[in-house]
Amino acid sequence: MKTALLDGVTPAKIDKQIIGNLLLDVASVADVRQEKLLIGVRNEAGQIYRLIGAPKANNYTNAVEELEDLGLVDELQDTEDPQEGCDAIFSAP
Repeated sequence: MKTALLDGVTPAKIDKQIIGNLLLDVASVADVRQEKLLIGVRNEAGQIYRLIGAPKANNYTNAVEELEDLGLVDELQDTEDPQEGCDAIFSAP
């Protein structure tokens, strides 16, 4: 899976734990957006600061489970429709 920080947006305090729990390759935002499934992560200000791109459904499912294990909540868990270009958007409750 690939990940990128969005320019000019402050990372969440939990970001080091996210990076530690998921096996992610740092890539450009453009490269991450080319992946099949996208996960956004919001900071405390409510801005998406990190994108995670998953090439396959099982990678996506594993990433979602890891983020949930960290106590993050998927805002889109009750909808099938992507929002803000993401299939899932995680933030701290």
